[in-house]
Amino acid sequence: AVAAGPMPLAAGALPRAVAVLSFSVLLSARGTAQRRPAHSNLSASCWSRLHPVNMLNSYNVKFHHSKALTSPYPGSHIERSQVPEDKVGWLTEWEDYNPVEYTAKSVLARPSWADPQINDEGFSPKFNERDGEVERKSLHGLYVVENGRPRNPAGRTGLTGRGLLGRWGPNHAADPVVTRWKRDRSGNKVAHPVSGKNILQFVAIKRRDCGEWAIPGGMVDPGEKITATLKREFEEEALNSLQKSPEEKAKLEKQLQKLFSQEHLVVYRGYVDDPRNTDNAWMETEAVNYHDETGETMDNLPLEAGDDAGVVKWVDISEKLELYASHRYFIKLVTEKWGAHWSEDPGSECHE
Repeated sequence: AVAAGPMPLAAGALPRAVAVLSFSVLLSARGTAQRRPAHSNLSASCWSRLHPVNMLNSYNVKFHHSKALTSPYPGSHIERSQVPEDKVGWLTEWEDYNPVEYTAKSVLARPSWADPQINDEGFSPKFNERDGEVERKSLHGLYVVENGRPRNPAGRTGLTGRGLLGRWGPNHAADPVVTRWKRDRSGNKVAHPVSGKNILQFVAIKRRDCGEWAIPGGMVDPGEKITATLKREFEEEALNSLQKSPEEKAKLEKQLQKLFSQEHLVVYRGYVDDPRNTDNAWMETEAVNYHDETGETMDNLPLEAGDDAGVVKWVDISEKLELYASHRYFIKLVTEKWGAHWSEDPGSECHE
């Protein structure tokens, strides 16, 4: 959901360099990080600037939390324990680490999307594998399970339990990045006056829970295919399909089918630096770009906020965007892919 030139990859294809973060995180003291070959026309030094990671070497990357360390925890007055930057990684010994334990009442109430507490009778989750209809495998490979609890592969967060997240371990989401070119009244593409690059737009929602702009994504339902989640979430959040009549919904489905069945670009698969993350529960996502090159499909679809969205609109893409969680990063990758405008400062963008 990266440099000018190449066309989108076929559905399901994953640019390996996009996965510098996804697959090469230092997962644990057990050394479960796996090497994946680079597959990009961007150099390693360029990707180290594009991606929120510190390059340790060509295939071991340490991810530093930012939003997953913020306080108070969303929807609460809970303050995380302070975690210094040099103590985030589990490889660093920290005998005095004393995180706060917190799981929201809404999660403890056991809605359909939430696990029981780890010690509840009859609950024996199968971590690192598919557990019935629930996917407990991480996109990073194996994660450590300590004292019956899964351990966040990106490091300490200052908080144990699940917070607002339903699942112990990875909580899987899908983020559809729907884009088109900005055009003038004559239908011509609009270029940025400074960079000279064409301006790309994407469908953004304003989240009700925190007021931040975001990609209209959501959680993968148990047993649901990722492609179905991407389409469903876009319909629910950007087109308000839940409030449509069966006839209106069928019409939307028909119009969207062309866009969502075409070749698309898997922008990112992996860990998300999300403010809801804890030591034992974390967000992972698959961000996928669906690009309406001519604009004909999306021009005929009425954007209407629904579900978790307060407002929905087309937003011009640039580096000035402030978005929820890691969404700005996903959008940046899309502009690189299409050679679209991002920055007014040419020195801030990477080239071969």
